[in-house]
Amino acid sequence: QLVESGGGLVQPGGSLRLSCAASGFTFSTYTMSWFRQAPGKGVEWVSDINSGGGSAYYADSVKGRFTISRDNAKNTLYLQMKSLKPEDTAKYYCARVPTTVAAGTGALEYDFWGQGTQVTVSS
Repeated sequence: QLVESGGGLVQPGGSLRLSCAASGFTFSTYTMSWFRQAPGKGVEWVSDINSGGGSAYYADSVKGRFTISRDNAKNTLYLQMKSLKPEDTAKYYCARVPTTVAAGTGALEYDFWGQGTQVTVSS
């Protein structure tokens, strides 16, 4: 199970940190991912992090502004978002990446994902 939190309303240029609490599986052995879906738009891959946390990958649209991280001792995935833009408005989901899929491909292939947390960037 994956449960996201930390979303909300923020002004352009602001910051938010999303969290994803994992349970029911060995979190530390899986690549984890964030993806998002804006209203009326398709799903967009945001970022991956490998199982040990040593390698992170980002979509060009968020590179330099978002930072993915994980705490394997706490079974928690994070997404630090800075310099937020209105176009970042979306529902954000964390997901578990199958062991057969390489981290950073942006393939949107997942074992399962959480219920999502809404991020709205607006003045």
